[in-house]
Amino acid sequence: MGERYLKSVRLLAECMQGFERFSGESVRQHGLTHAQFDIIATLGNTPGMSYKELGERTLITKGTLTGVIERLEQKGLVMRERSSDDKRSFFVRLTPAGDAVFCDVFPKVVAHGKQLFSSYGEADFDALESVLRKLRDQIAAGSLPPHPPQAKEMP
Repeated sequence: MGERYLKSVRLLAECMQGFERFSGESVRQHGLTHAQFDIIATLGNTPGMSYKELGERTLITKGTLTGVIERLEQKGLVMRERSSDDKRSFFVRLTPAGDAVFCDVFPKVVAHGKQLFSSYGEADFDALESVLRKLRDQIAAGSLPPHPPQAKEMP
């Protein structure tokens, strides 16, 4: 199993890296980084959200989130407001310029990404999502799957 595991993990990593390179071309053409696009895409069509919620809904680590939001704020694409409930936290939303970027860029990036899956049918998507969901849930649970019962040795 050791070699099989390593082979599968490597394939998963190659897919993720390849997808990031492929989609990154489209994102960079619009003057954004992956992390900036992730935030804009997550905030699009919403009234905004807290840092905590934004961190939970994006693929950006907490340590990176603040810097990315600050750069988007400098570009005039997002606005931060102190939470009225908790003065230590912020609420983030798209500005009108940020909403315009979302409306322009999001459909283009999605259309570009869809090209990779143009040959996929419903059964392909179902199988892919099932396997990925199982792996994600196992990782999130932080536990190992139950082992099948071992055959008892005969005396």
